[in-house]
Amino acid sequence: MTPTGAQMDKPKKPRKRRSATVGRRLWARLTRRWRLLGLFEIDEDHEFYSLTVMMKEALSAALQSTDQPAPDELTGDDYNKVENQVHEGFEMQTFAGPVFGSLRRSLGVSERDYQTSLSSAEPFLQFISNSKSKADFFLTNDKCYFLKTQSKREINFLLSNLKRYTEHLEKYPHSLMVRFLGVHRIIIHGDVKKYFIVMQSVFYPDERIEARYDVKGCEVGRWTNPTPRDQQPIVVLKDMNFEGQHINLGEQRSWLVRQVEIDTEFLRGLRVLDYSVLLAHQPLHLDEIDQNHDLATLVLRTTISVDIENGPTEQEPPKIPGTLVEEHSALLQSETTGDPVTGSEPADIQPLAEDTVAEIPLQELPHRHSAELKEFQVQNRRLLPEFKNPVHVIDGPELRYFVGVVDIFTVYGLKKRLENLWKRIRYPRRAFSTVSPPAYAHRFSQWVQSHTK
Repeated sequence: MTPTGAQMDKPKKPRKRRSATVGRRLWARLTRRWRLLGLFEIDEDHEFYSLTVMMKEALSAALQSTDQPAPDELTGDDYNKVENQVHEGFEMQTFAGPVFGSLRRSLGVSERDYQTSLSSAEPFLQFISNSKSKADFFLTNDKCYFLKTQSKREINFLLSNLKRYTEHLEKYPHSLMVRFLGVHRIIIHGDVKKYFIVMQSVFYPDERIEARYDVKGCEVGRWTNPTPRDQQPIVVLKDMNFEGQHINLGEQRSWLVRQVEIDTEFLRGLRVLDYSVLLAHQPLHLDEIDQNHDLATLVLRTTISVDIENGPTEQEPPKIPGTLVEEHSALLQSETTGDPVTGSEPADIQPLAEDTVAEIPLQELPHRHSAELKEFQVQNRRLLPEFKNPVHVIDGPELRYFVGVVDIFTVYGLKKRLENLWKRIRYPRRAFSTVSPPAYAHRFSQWVQSHTK
């Protein structure tokens, strides 16, 4: 019997199924690179797919709506502002939008680039953390920004202290504190509410990072089993894994120690504990080591403005740090901030290099210049490399370090006080995380001081 046209078409269906199967296998191979690194692309089968699609849509719309000239100065209303946007099936609230927009601008992050990263057609990545927190962690596909779900209490704490946080970053623009770039809440079908924050990723770019650590400066529960060398998942190690090692920064050590003291003093004032320093390192290439000695490649994110009209004459140019032959370059010795331990005033300012910048002792400057320079030093600014994410990047003689202070939401309340009492009984004479904010800040700073050289 001669087969009909319909019968001849039947064998094609299995081919379509096989084709779909091959496509899924190909997609699995393409995404396997992420899985090997402990990152999972959030595809249509992922439990968080719907949530991340909502995040993208809402963030894109919210950033478009705020695409307007920045205010000259933030007001109290900006800190309390809540913007609502209704979408199909959900709505999103954006908290203190003008404030976080100002923070983004201070980092040189354009709204267009920020929006492109957050609303890209490429899927978000889920980061599987070994943290005890119940939070969910997501990364933009370019791994530039972190999104983290937070509790209502944590969001309220951040917003209530947002002005103090921004003032701290304004005074210390090279602070190691993680940069929060947005706070939002998604309400799904009027019932399910998800708070989340957007922050700059400390570990960006991470292609060459060899090891990652999360350090609190204590012992109990601070060990993570490393992965075998033949495997490549991202594992964040802890304090005890770092023992016997040092952060070798050379001339920048004093800056780091001092800045950690400044940041922990700020956190002590907020009565928080359990924060940690994220630390990673990668080897410097030979050309990067050479660049570290090229003064023209070192830049300062914020520079001092000095009025020189009434200063030295043209024949005797002003000898103030920040004037180089190379355009767009500015320098300041990290040592001029004084002794980070004793807090003593710096001695005479030392020259940076011959034929580049000439300086004179602080006391010989005109009074106005002296006051501005002292303010410049008080801010503990440092030499920053021409590099992506310079706030969290510090180059030593041989390694590039990524450093950032994160998780600043744990308040020392009744629950933590009871936990402290229980751990003192269970772990006598051992260092655990739940201690008073002053003790935590002191121990945290001591860890950095003893593990750097």
